Amino acid sequence: MYAIVKAGGKQYRVEKGDTLLVDRMSEDEGAKVTLEPLLVAGDGKDPAFAADALGKAKVEAVVRGHERGKKIHVLKFKPKRGYKKRMGARADLTRLEISNITRGGR
Repeated sequence: MYAIVKAGGKQYRVEKGDTLLVDRMSEDEGAKVTLEPLLVAGDGKDPAFAADALGKAKVEAVVRGHERGKKIHVLKFKPKRGYKKRMGARADLTRLEISNITRGGR
């Protein structure tokens, strides 16, 4: 069974036992969080994406840690003007492990 969940304004396809990196969440390590499902499918039944079916569905995850993403370098350059500016940024991320996906009743 798999689900499409929404976390931090992005959508992810997850299965039980998967780990994923999402934008930083305020929860501590080891905390359980519930993600918003947009679709639940893959158990031999029709996929659930109607509002009433998704209201009963649950996708639970455990916070495994907080990390920093890969550094992204940005270079601004204007030729013949002597202007060159270098910047970098790293994203704050949270690693989640999907612990349970339940479909709920119809």
